[in-house]
Order: sequence, then C-alpha cells, then structure tokens
Amino acid sequence: MNPLYVALDSPDLARAIDLAEAVRPHVGGVKLGLEFFAANGPAGVRAMAEFGLPVFLDLKLHDIPNTVAKAVAALAPLAPAILTVHAGGGRAMLAAAKAAAPPGTRVVAVTVLTSLDAADLAETGVGGEAEAHVLRLAALARNAGVDGVVCSGAEVAAVRRAWPEGYLVVPGLRPEGGATDDQKRPVTPRAALDAGASVLVVGRPITGAEDPGKAAREIAMTL
Repeated sequence: MNPLYVALDSPDLARAIDLAEAVRPHVGGVKLGLEFFAANGPAGVRAMAEFGLPVFLDLKLHDIPNTVAKAVAALAPLAPAILTVHAGGGRAMLAAAKAAAPPGTRVVAVTVLTSLDAADLAETGVGGEAEAHVLRLAALARNAGVDGVVCSGAEVAAVRRAWPEGYLVVPGLRPEGGATDDQKRPVTPRAALDAGASVLVVGRPITGAEDPGKAAREIAMTL
C-alpha cells in the first residue's frame, strides 16, 4: 500500500479535482478536511471518491458522545477509509464514534495538532512536552477501542513503541529543505515512515507546487 495521502483542503471543488487528477498515479489516498467539507459537503466527497483512491475524511469531530455517534452514522454512506475525531473528547466519545462507524472505516483520534508546541499547550493548561501529552491521549484512544491516532512525526516513534498495532497517521510533513509554514514539529515523510507511521499526509508541498504531480512523484520516490 502506498502510505502517501495528499491533503486537498481547498474549498474549490474544481481545483481539488484537478489536483487529484495530477497526483493520482503517485499517492495512496486523498485527505479532505474541514475547509473542503464546509464548502462542498457530501457531494464533494463523492466526487473525489470517483478517482478510486481511499478518502481520508479529516473532520476532527469533538462533541458529546451521542452527537458524535450520530455524526459518524450520518457520514457512513460516504464510506471514508479514515475518519478523525478529537482524542480530547474523552473515552465515551471515542468509543461511541467507533461503534457508529461502518466496518471499513478506521476511526483515528487526533492527539496534539502539529501547529502546537509545548508553549501553546501550556496556554491551554497542559503542562510538559507535547510528546507526554500525545502518549497520554494515545493510551486513552487505545483503551477506548479506536483504530489509531493522529500525531506529529516527532512523536510517532514513541507512540509506535507504546501501541505496536496502532494505525498511526502523521500529518504536517515537509520534504528535506522545504518551508515549514505553520508546522511546529515537522519531519520528512521518509523519517516519519521509518519511525512507524502508517499513513503520511502531505499538503502544501504538493498542492502549492508549480507541478503538483511532479512534487508528489518526488516525495513518493523517497519512501
């Protein structure tokens, strides 16, 4: 399986379709985030599914257990390969999300956003380094019965050691020498894969490139 997923987080469906067409030979799936879903809804997800690539629906659901379960059930007809919820929603919410998901959908819990570091966490009342909090949330997610977690490449090796069978999704990746943008804990796709990632998510280094297909191919060749 090709672990490389491209993040097509654009409200413009036509642009997302053009990007998917360009990168399809070089990626293993497409990630559709909140920006895409807010603009295009279920119809947009269905349009992207027509490319035949697995769809990672990255909505980061976070609410009371009943509401999240009903949202997951409402999304079930779209048959996403991966669906995100926030680990911070707690054990009952995570378990409810997994129970409501269709059999073919992996539910993964977002731990600490890749745009945050220890200083940002401290402002929210979470002390210590990001890795310690990621490991706490990963343990919670595992005990709740979801399939895995989303974490940065800086923590994926530690999470893999703690959860050998977990499905570990790593976003915020940047090629060697590339701009970090708003990512505070980035690593390269190859480093994340070597550290134990199951899925690698790359967005702007591909979608913002002059030739997205070439950029995706070059990243894929490093894996």
